[in-house]
Amino acid sequence: MDRYFRLKENGTTVRTEIIAGLTTFMTMAYILFVNTLFLGENGAGIPNEGVFFATAVGAGLVTLAMGLFVNIPVALAPGMGLNAYFMTVVLTSNGAITWQTALGAVFLSGIVFIILTVTKVRQMLLRAVPHNLKIAITVGIGLFITIIGAKLANIMMVSVNPGTDVNATPVLNSNQFNIVMGDFIHNKDTGLALIALILIAVLMVLRVKGALLIGIVAATLIGIPMGVTNVSGLSGASWLPSFDNLAVGKLDIMGAFGVGIIEIILIFTFVELFDTFGTLVGTASRAGILKDKEKGEKKVGKAMLVDAAGVSTGALLGTSTITAYVESASGVAEGGRTGLTAVTTGVLFILALFIAPLALIVPSAATAPALIIVGVLMMSQVKEIEWDNFFEAFPAFLTIVMMPFTNSIANGISFGVVSYTLLAIISNLVFPKRRVPVHWLLWVISILIVIRYMFLGVH
Repeated sequence: MDRYFRLKENGTTVRTEIIAGLTTFMTMAYILFVNTLFLGENGAGIPNEGVFFATAVGAGLVTLAMGLFVNIPVALAPGMGLNAYFMTVVLTSNGAITWQTALGAVFLSGIVFIILTVTKVRQMLLRAVPHNLKIAITVGIGLFITIIGAKLANIMMVSVNPGTDVNATPVLNSNQFNIVMGDFIHNKDTGLALIALILIAVLMVLRVKGALLIGIVAATLIGIPMGVTNVSGLSGASWLPSFDNLAVGKLDIMGAFGVGIIEIILIFTFVELFDTFGTLVGTASRAGILKDKEKGEKKVGKAMLVDAAGVSTGALLGTSTITAYVESASGVAEGGRTGLTAVTTGVLFILALFIAPLALIVPSAATAPALIIVGVLMMSQVKEIEWDNFFEAFPAFLTIVMMPFTNSIANGISFGVVSYTLLAIISNLVFPKRRVPVHWLLWVISILIVIRYMFLGVH
């Protein structure tokens, strides 16, 4: 195992990697059930058993591939946001687009991804994106993760005032929306999350190995007498997986070529392109993989190929886009540095078919604080940005703040890339002797981003 995963070379051990893999799984396990809400019978219409099977097996197999073939601590699963968009496409089409057709669109977007990866267009992004923007992506994802954690823990809640048209009103308009703190005294979920947050923070200060995992497990146990951790499902639960009503192979690829579906394929492709790029760069940077630029870029390139294949694999199994997860950073924070972390997470996802009742009892109030702690760790790189150089600082700042403000990694990267390119154009015109080099791919991407927002809107 040491030879295969190069544990000593990466300064880690089997124990550390397994704990990191467990931590990543526990912070990601919510997708097993949340994905069913979006894509299941009450959402997009796929049979619930089929969604659970596709989520567990798809996440397990693709994450195993990432660990075994790329040897990096990145886990993958059906992406949040893209599954919501999948549901929206089906529900708003008035029957014109079935879930089978939508799966066909996801499959085709995966083929586009494979082509972009094999031709090394995606890998070129690593060289095209400036250093300060790469750092900003990591920091922005840290804030993005923090907000996810705060929402899951009910520490931060958004309430909509009566009579508000949420589709026409900006989120930051305080007259229409209220962003409120959770009630730590009367809301048991918020109270448990606060306990878990303090516990993990103390363990981190004391430099206890496995602090995140210990905090999650301890909070789950504390939540039992509090009434937050629901263990009633364990009584009489079936521990055998259900293979009824699977959606394996039921995608409609030909139907995906229908009128109007091309736009959907392009949106799936665009969002996945930047979400994955941001997640891989952010996680790889945090794990120290990009310290050796040449080897790091090669690894991320291989990771992109696994990710691309995972998109189509997920569609074949019956789920929306499988993508790299920002929660992988929780495993990295526990010391995960190799593919053994991903292998551990992948095995646990497959075993989830047999331990679904046990996985169900871990409340979001127990896992959410771990994401907030990870946000702290990822924010630490903000000091490396050249803040005294406004040319570098402005695009980096937009990248950082637009991720949490727009609830999208892709939007954050888009703002950063376009603003950097625009400033470069102006700077080179005004100061031709101090010409700023801009990779040709950055010009192309900036144009495509502008076209995307002009004609496809925001998703």
